[in-house]
Amino acid sequence: MKLTLRVWRQKNADADGAMSTYEVDGISPDMSFLEMLDVLNEQLILSGEEPVAFDHDCREGICGACSLVINGDAHGPERTTTCQLHMRSFKDGDTIDIEPWRAAAFPVVKDLVVDRSAFDRIIQAGGYITAPTGSAPEAHATPVPKADADFAFEHAECIGCGACVAACPNGAAMLFTSAKINHLNVLPQGAPERETRVLDMVAQMDAEGFGGCTLTGECATACPKGIPLMSITSMNKEWLRATRKVAER
Repeated sequence: MKLTLRVWRQKNADADGAMSTYEVDGISPDMSFLEMLDVLNEQLILSGEEPVAFDHDCREGICGACSLVINGDAHGPERTTTCQLHMRSFKDGDTIDIEPWRAAAFPVVKDLVVDRSAFDRIIQAGGYITAPTGSAPEAHATPVPKADADFAFEHAECIGCGACVAACPNGAAMLFTSAKINHLNVLPQGAPERETRVLDMVAQMDAEGFGGCTLTGECATACPKGIPLMSITSMNKEWLRATRKVAER
């Protein structure tokens, strides 16, 4: 396959960026998208040019590091992570636009790399449980109804990639935040911080400068792990419940 790549190049956070065009040849349809970028970078290095900076880690669709907007879609044309997107999703001779996440809360660091530490600060605000020190408790010591366990596992699948933010026309982080809140709030282990968790994490999300949610649904469509849109509804109910409890005290 021979492809034309239009890649966002930006020297650093303070520099102006622009799209640069490159031609790559000999791309196998069985390559992953990141392997194709590896080929591009080898080509750039051999020609004495600066390679394209992009995030990656596990390359197994687990870590959520491979954050790219491909032809206007978060993670590309398939509902998967960029590292699991294969070049057979494209055709010989295609022109592919490759950009970083576009969101005020995700400033560009260099080229295709963005700073997603805003997600870390949301987690730090309440994504934990109070647990006594010592050995691990017996697995069956605290029974959990299957419906609650399934609900928690569904939301625990969130890998924090940020595709929901990149896909949202408002740059909202409601799907990510709701997944982290719902994962813990439904379990008995998360009950002690149930009210403070949702209030603190939503407050931190707002403080980070993410946009407001208007339930367009683009976040759930782009999520590679299939976190449902109703997750946001569940979080809103938790927030209202916590707000009423605080007001009653």
